[in-house]
Amino acid sequence: MNINGKNMVKLLAFVLLIVALTLTLAVFGLLQSSVRIGGHGVVKVVGVGVFWDSSCTNPVSVIDWGMVEPGSINNVTIYVRNEGNAASNISLTVENWNPINASDYFILTWNRDGEQLDPREVVQATLTLYVSQSVHGIESFSFDMVFSIYT
Repeated sequence: MNINGKNMVKLLAFVLLIVALTLTLAVFGLLQSSVRIGGHGVVKVVGVGVFWDSSCTNPVSVIDWGMVEPGSINNVTIYVRNEGNAASNISLTVENWNPINASDYFILTWNRDGEQLDPREVVQATLTLYVSQSVHGIESFSFDMVFSIYT
């Protein structure tokens, strides 16, 4: 095999190119570093349940106050459970009075407003419906109770 000067330069350039590529890949491999870090978390769940029993097996869907009298105080016992996975406060609001002026003669309160409940904690609550002595023009009434939980 006869290699002239021109071919020798080409061969030497090719060998140097291969060596340079090999060294570049080796150095890049040595200088490259990575770390894999996993991640996980918990999504805060907020919820409230209202039940007739302390074991929370019988949910409340409607409260029938029956026949109330002017000047009366009417109590109902329920159980409220924090259905979420974080400590949260509970509240009650009343909406959709029917007739609209019923809110002038009826007041609904309870003994747990703003209380903090731990996750899955159950508390007994008393709802109290006050009927004004001066109620007039109302023969029947309805309203919605909205139990809320907030953090």
